[in-house]
Amino acid sequence: MNKEKSTDYEKGSLSLTGAVSMGTGVMIGAGIFALTGQIADLAGTWFPLAFFVAAIVASFSAYSYVKLANAYPSAGGIAMFLKKAYGRSLMTGALALLMYFSMIINESLVARTFGTYTLQLFNAKDRDWLIPALGVGLLVFAFFINVLSNKFIQSLSFVTAFIKIAGLALLAIGGLWASGLSFESTSVVPRETGVSSFLGAVALGILGYKGFTTITNSGGEIKEPHKNVGRAIVISILICTVLYVLVSLAVSANLSIDEIVKAKDYSLAEASRPAFGQYGLWFTVGFAIIATVSGVIASVFAVSRMLAMLTKMQLVPHRHLNMPGDIQMHTLIYTVVIAIVLTIFFDLSRIASLGAIFYIIMDIGIHWGVFKHLRKDVEANAVILITAIVLDVIILISFLWVKVQSDMLVVWASLIGLAAIFIGEKYFLKLHKNDDEDPNYI
Repeated sequence: MNKEKSTDYEKGSLSLTGAVSMGTGVMIGAGIFALTGQIADLAGTWFPLAFFVAAIVASFSAYSYVKLANAYPSAGGIAMFLKKAYGRSLMTGALALLMYFSMIINESLVARTFGTYTLQLFNAKDRDWLIPALGVGLLVFAFFINVLSNKFIQSLSFVTAFIKIAGLALLAIGGLWASGLSFESTSVVPRETGVSSFLGAVALGILGYKGFTTITNSGGEIKEPHKNVGRAIVISILICTVLYVLVSLAVSANLSIDEIVKAKDYSLAEASRPAFGQYGLWFTVGFAIIATVSGVIASVFAVSRMLAMLTKMQLVPHRHLNMPGDIQMHTLIYTVVIAIVLTIFFDLSRIASLGAIFYIIMDIGIHWGVFKHLRKDVEANAVILITAIVLDVIILISFLWVKVQSDMLVVWASLIGLAAIFIGEKYFLKLHKNDDEDPNYI
């Protein structure tokens, strides 16, 4: 096959170590801080296993992205991969928008997690309005940082990636040591946990790994991308798997399932109390603040650029609305405004659920596009692609079934969102032909 082997790609500026730090830095964010309690709520005493199974599913999902990035290292994003598979079509635009909105939803998840953990430093139990207020404040701060310095954002992402890895490792090992390796929240036989609930927990766990897609988005910047993109993704997923399982075991060693569920939005902070006392709480909250602040800044940077790319590909409408600056500035504003709305009106559990649904649907679309249109071009194994699709479908159906029984608002919000995206994209493509002279795209 003809792979793009330009010497520019081989001499990219990002090393394998840099790609791994970028991938793990994006993955380690609100996922482990906000989702541990929610996953325990669904998976019961098997919640550490849910993180491990989610890693297996994410590994199958990563296969398509690795193959695409190896074949098209200069593609520069999920939207370009979709365009390779589906052309400028409804599927490309709608699935790319699902990825875009799942990333914005993740920003809101991180922002609210920042507010939730920050409040653990103060006696503000009856002031829940402070959680979205702090989240909105973080998003506004991230907007101004993105306006001021791109170089600072990239440097911050690399530095904080190592801090996140070291902090999680210290928290996990310290928690296990302090507990005497007594896992009161885990058992061989799960309590009150059905198959659908466990698979629903896996669906949320997948959110903790989906940050590997950031590596594929930078394929053209990585040295020797034809081999290093795949290596970086595998290493990043492996590192996060070890950290997530260790942290979940540490939480289970210090709290009962009931205690974890009661404090599900800040379970890591709660688990640090019996293990380390007040100092442990301060350390955990401080670490969570560093992780969430850096995560939101990096996410706003990446997501706004994805929308700018969709705009330049003329897959989404754009209006200047008399705002100053270029398209990049406008997409930055749109991204932050949407994230703020979600942060104000949705709680952590619902934000995570919407993100999981949108991401898994998009992921199925990626695998199908590779299987149907690009399998020979990227030399992909059909069995692995079908396995990835089947796993995604099983987990998605199970998760939706859990939400039908417990929270129909999430299901309705998902259906309305999906309909709006597909109908809106179809209408836009019907009215807007590929016209480079359209003044709205300047």
